[in-house]
Amino acid sequence: MENVWVEKYRPRRLTDIMGQTGIIERLMAYVRTRNMPHMLFAGPAGSGKTTSALTVARELYGDQWRQNLIELNASDERGIDIVRGKIKDFARAATFDQSDFKIIFLDEADSLTSDAQAALRRTMERYTQTCRFILSCNYSSKIIEPIQSRCAVFRFRPLTEADVKGYLNRIAGAEGLDVEENGFDAICALSGGDLRKATNMLQVAASLGKHVDQDVVYESTESIRPHEIQDLLTTALKGNFNAARSLLDELIARHGLSGEDIIHGVHRAVFDLPVDEDVKIRLVDRVGETEFRIVSGSSDRIQLEALLAHFANEGRKVR
Repeated sequence: MENVWVEKYRPRRLTDIMGQTGIIERLMAYVRTRNMPHMLFAGPAGSGKTTSALTVARELYGDQWRQNLIELNASDERGIDIVRGKIKDFARAATFDQSDFKIIFLDEADSLTSDAQAALRRTMERYTQTCRFILSCNYSSKIIEPIQSRCAVFRFRPLTEADVKGYLNRIAGAEGLDVEENGFDAICALSGGDLRKATNMLQVAASLGKHVDQDVVYESTESIRPHEIQDLLTTALKGNFNAARSLLDELIARHGLSGEDIIHGVHRAVFDLPVDEDVKIRLVDRVGETEFRIVSGSSDRIQLEALLAHFANEGRKVR
């Protein structure tokens, strides 16, 4: 039995995939007619790109799908050798069980170097009679235009809260879990539409017991509760910088989070602050600048304290 729930409950059929209704309908039409072009799946992590590629292979080839599919991760092998070696060798080989074509699934294709993408373009042209390519990426803009023009492009969106809850309910029922609604709400808020992340969070929370609520979710994932960030920002807006700084120290010590993690929580919380829209605009602008500085290599602590000082200054202006 598979112990990792992401794989254990990965859909085996296109009709079982959550969300992406329009995309699934088009893929089912390709499977039904066996008239499939090269495809490019673009979208955020955990939105169903890899699952869609694997289920297409399952439905096309049945029990022989593994022999007619090669799955490569471009982030592991980014150079031109991967195209000249593994991809060409598989493309040249005959199909298994007299199938019309084989599938080469290249995950995280936006990690390929420009030379590798140029070589891939030629390979896609040359071996169209024997194989189809499915490329997946987070950002289609990082795929060169000649490859995009040779593919049917499918743009995956983050899953809605209803889709995530529906999928998690399936797992909870199969595993005999008692999950409260606020537990589902907490997972949805933390996962941000990433179904893989949501599934992992539910499995970690379930490791503490069959009953799962929001407290269990936040405790098991070591995540900041929304009210903690809200208290931090409200204290800063009252002009009490020293108290806000103490709360920040406490959060970092208790949860061990990075500056980016805290910034993401601050960004979500800003929109719920009891201030005017023009103040929120200035605050969000400063949050974005702070994140840019942190990812550019500045000190997390100094930048977060500077952000709190800015909030305190804005609070004094509006009083």
